[in-house]
Amino acid sequence: MTLAKERVAPTTTVSHALEPLTPKEITAAVAIVREQKSLTASVRFATVTLNEPAKETVLSFMPGDRIEREAFIVLLDNATAETFEAVVSLSDRTVKSWEYIPDVQPPIMLDEFIECEAAVKASPEFQAAIAKRGITDPDLVMVDPWSAGHYGIREDEGVRLSRALCWVRANPTDHGYARPIEGVIPVVDLNKMEVIRVEDYGVVPLPPKDGNYTPEYVKNYRQDLKPLEIVQPEGPSFTVNDHEIAWQKWKVRIGFNPREGLVLYNVTYSDQGEDRPIFYRASLAEMTVPYGDPQAHHYRKNAFDVGEYGIGSLANSLTLGCDCLGEIYYFDGFITDSRGEVVKIENAICLHEEDFGILWKHMDWRTEQTEVRRSRRLVISFIATVGNYEYGFYWYFYQDGTIQYEVKLTGVVSTAAVMPGEVPKYGTLVAPQLSAPIHQHIFNVRMDMCVDGANNSVYEVDIVPAEGDDNPYGNAFYAKSTLLPTEQSAQRLIDPMKGRYWKIVNSEKTNAMGYPTAYKLMPGENTLPLARPDASITKRAAYMTKHLWVTPYSADERYPAGDYPNQNPGGAGLPHWTQDNRSVEETDVVVWYTFAHSHSPRAEDWPVMPVATIGFMLKPLNFFDENPANDVPPSVNKHACCD
Repeated sequence: MTLAKERVAPTTTVSHALEPLTPKEITAAVAIVREQKSLTASVRFATVTLNEPAKETVLSFMPGDRIEREAFIVLLDNATAETFEAVVSLSDRTVKSWEYIPDVQPPIMLDEFIECEAAVKASPEFQAAIAKRGITDPDLVMVDPWSAGHYGIREDEGVRLSRALCWVRANPTDHGYARPIEGVIPVVDLNKMEVIRVEDYGVVPLPPKDGNYTPEYVKNYRQDLKPLEIVQPEGPSFTVNDHEIAWQKWKVRIGFNPREGLVLYNVTYSDQGEDRPIFYRASLAEMTVPYGDPQAHHYRKNAFDVGEYGIGSLANSLTLGCDCLGEIYYFDGFITDSRGEVVKIENAICLHEEDFGILWKHMDWRTEQTEVRRSRRLVISFIATVGNYEYGFYWYFYQDGTIQYEVKLTGVVSTAAVMPGEVPKYGTLVAPQLSAPIHQHIFNVRMDMCVDGANNSVYEVDIVPAEGDDNPYGNAFYAKSTLLPTEQSAQRLIDPMKGRYWKIVNSEKTNAMGYPTAYKLMPGENTLPLARPDASITKRAAYMTKHLWVTPYSADERYPAGDYPNQNPGGAGLPHWTQDNRSVEETDVVVWYTFAHSHSPRAEDWPVMPVATIGFMLKPLNFFDENPANDVPPSVNKHACCD
């Protein structure tokens, strides 16, 4: 409490208006709201994060400016089942706003995961259910508290629920996901932390085979791997000032919060001495994982890993295993537990450089002169563990002005037990009597664009054949651009047969050839959701029915499935906002891109899944006058082939 009681000046000097809250500020914010609202021990802190200043304040901010620092807080009172939002001024130590938010459920907090597991294991009804399956030691049971969704069940209305899925280990270090306790679903009231019922759909034997993969179990590693060292004897090429990164011609500011995890701000590229903006803010805004098994104990398996759990709060501390190589710079993340105590995620964000093959090359066969440049990219990433799955989230910045977003999916597939001899229709046998259900991973990235300035328009571009007299020989085709002037006209799907991409254009700026400056959004792997339009998950995650959405900037429109997707019946977020069909022409636009990975598991995904990747690219489109990477110097490398 002593930190919170220290008097803070009416305004505070920070290196930038978007610097994340410090541990001292988080502690102060919790103490202020607890004291001024007389909070009891039944209140949990679901979110404590920076209340980002208005965009105009940020864009006009200069180093040395004094600024009011604010915290945004979401609170849940377990005793009354009420949710509140607060904004706390850290500068004058007051609660600036306090609002009751009816009929919502905040995300499930990590503390609740732990308490829910304990409540399930202590339940006599659950113990009786597992005893029927020959399980006598509840301490070996693994409980994953899944969100309950919304299915119109009257007795569940208004109750903060988890429908837990359970597995059992053979010993404390065994791979628990190898043995699902099939057909047993403890339903937990998370406010009371009580098991209110145990759904039992019949006994299925435990799968017989373990799936252990750690060094204590795997003894015969391959012996022919030689060391591969990534060294930078003169150090990295990037510099870091608090949370601003400068590398090559790029400048990027980063933040971190419990819901979205890594956030990028104020991304610019230096061109002829000018820092040219590309986007103001970008983050993973939502991800939904629908499963495709219709059985009574599986059809409710759907997760919103951003909105229902908080992907940032589940970020790995990379002191416990990092996939980055070379000279690495780490950023810590600071959040709270549900009791308001500061939690430090050490090394939450990884920053490093990677060699990425050829940047450009040409051999003049007449002069036999060859010029080649190697590509280097800057990587900003974090990894989160959501129960069984790991997700790595990577932003790549290239020397030619390209930006790439990539998700790496790994970890352990969700598993279900089947009867001996059964071949599952809605999954794949990955071990005897062990099925991995078919499912999708659907992501949405929100990008507050600012291509060469605030006023942008979005066009859809298809590569199409010319028609009529314009194509006398049948060989002609061209890039056809179509303006998307309103929100509803800008709800679009990919079309790889037409080479479809979308360009974000600033018509007020041109390059040397007179083209308006632009960046193009280039889809990668993608598909559509496979649940029917009337399915609960489709109603709740309607954003996933379109690959592209465009909205005019609004500070309170941040999450495509709404602020509180947990147990929400649906209709919130993008489908609600875009009903007004606002203009998105020549204005401050936000581009929302949805991309989906449909995962039909295979035997090779067990016991730990090799990485699958999915994402998209943003490439300059007549943004520059010529290749901006012409000035990248030749590589000097004693191991290069040409040396």
